[in-house]
Amino acid sequence: MTKATWRKSSYSDNSGACIEIADGQFPGLVPVRDSKDPAGPTLTFPTTSFAAFVTGIKSSSLRTA
Repeated sequence: MTKATWRKSSYSDNSGACIEIADGQFPGLVPVRDSKDPAGPTLTFPTTSFAAFVTGIKSSSLRTA
């Protein structure tokens, strides 16, 4: 994962409470890490599961933005 290109969401408010993803780097997988700890652990999700997660967040009534 050290050569992955990481990015934050455009919705991040730079408070440090966000994640970074390395989408498009590993076929079928989306690596996720804590932006405050880039050398820390990485979680990896199947692309379809991560897409379902994002869809759920976007449609959630709990969303603040």
